[in-house]
Amino acid sequence: MTPSLSGRAAFISGAGHGIGRATARAMARLGGTVGINDVKPEFVQEAVAEIRALGGQAIGLPCDVSTREGMREAVALFTREAGRLDIMVNNAAWVRYQPLAEITPEVMDRMVEIGFKSVIWGIQAAAEAMDAERGGTIVNVASIAGFKSPTRSVVYSGIKAGVLGITRAAAADLGGRNIRVNAVAPGAVPTEGTAKHRNAELDARRIARTPLRRLGTVEEIADAICFLAGDAARFLNAEVLRL
Repeated sequence: MTPSLSGRAAFISGAGHGIGRATARAMARLGGTVGINDVKPEFVQEAVAEIRALGGQAIGLPCDVSTREGMREAVALFTREAGRLDIMVNNAAWVRYQPLAEITPEVMDRMVEIGFKSVIWGIQAAAEAMDAERGGTIVNVASIAGFKSPTRSVVYSGIKAGVLGITRAAAADLGGRNIRVNAVAPGAVPTEGTAKHRNAELDARRIARTPLRRLGTVEEIADAICFLAGDAARFLNAEVLRL
């Protein structure tokens, strides 16, 4: 079944680059109106321009969604401009890999605010904005690190394991309102943000452990998110796609 998001409106946090931007492109290509959120206005402008140049509909939302107020403001603005909210993709993250002994309160607080708290704030805001009868769907971007953690990733792995727990609990809370909550858990996917944490030797080891003998792409993760957001997954709830 080829998914169609025609007439639907999707808010995507952290959509200025990487998986978020690829998801925005994919959803716009499927007919959706996409809300491009990122804390960096220049990233938002570039992503919106790209999608509009391809014939898609995009709304720029350069807001900091790490706070409850910031997320509520961004989602409310998008809902007013798009006229509705059907899909919420909680993708925003800020990542630092550090040895256990070197973890600082400042780094941990920032990672938790953006990667963990913003997921809860996003679910809250989406549930409030989604139509009471029509419902909607929420997709959280977790990570394979929530299941199998690499070294130097205590905070990151903890956050992504937490996102999996949030997904299951929110699915239970919101299922009665016809709001589905699922997640994707990508492995090592080359993006602008992960480039400084990768090298040829490390990639080769990852590829050797992957049955398909290659790394995934941001477009492939975006396609999985679109699947979970679309009608083909209409009876999937509290599920996680490991990619």
